Amino acid sequence: MPHFFIKSENISEKLITIKDPDNYRHIAKSLRAKNGEKILLIDENKIQYEGEITDITSKEILVKRIKSYPSKRYLNFKLYLAQSPLRSDAQTTIIEKATELGVDGIYPIYTDNCALNKTVINKKTEKWQKTMYEASKQCERAEIPKCFELTDIKTLSESGDFDYIIAFCERNTDTTLRKFIETNNKIFTKNSKLLVIIGPEGGFSQREFDYFKNNKIPMLTLGNLILKAETAVITALGNLVYEYNYSRKN
Repeated sequence: MPHFFIKSENISEKLITIKDPDNYRHIAKSLRAKNGEKILLIDENKIQYEGEITDITSKEILVKRIKSYPSKRYLNFKLYLAQSPLRSDAQTTIIEKATELGVDGIYPIYTDNCALNKTVINKKTEKWQKTMYEASKQCERAEIPKCFELTDIKTLSESGDFDYIIAFCERNTDTTLRKFIETNNKIFTKNSKLLVIIGPEGGFSQREFDYFKNNKIPMLTLGNLILKAETAVITALGNLVYEYNYSRKN
């Protein structure tokens, strides 16, 4: 069923009213939905609603509430990605897959080997936010992650906003994610904030490696293979989500 974000103010005991122009246009014009079709809706409180369209007027869509329940489509800890943007399609893939894998936000970071200049990155953040919104709808996310403004490793690491910061590096380390988690078993505590740093296609510079070392930011490996940057992002986040689910069951 199609999945859309709505506000709780538009929900009554038996009826949901969809007034948002974007949602209205998508449902009524793009999907050409008809009365009687089923639809999934979720509000800002992470409550999922299953409903049935009963009426489509020129300005709004009326949906009969069938049932509601708390969504499970989110992680209990806060996962953030700091990543050096890539060119065009590769970056879109990263934004989409990171959203699917549960990140709460993405920080574009300017690194020594960044593939894009700062002006280009600043022009793309709004587009990336829209990509995250669409990906959130497609994978039934409970909330929409945020694409932050361009920043850098030093600013983020010294902000004090995160409980844990780790960097995945293609060289200079043999510490695995599993080994790190075994010694930091509170990483997945509810609402703890984890920042994952991943570099550009050309990798981190020696200056950046030195910064991680001097500031005691753990450098973790994804194995002996050298991965493309977009592959590294998907692998790193996927491993984290696996370890999160594994640790909850044990």
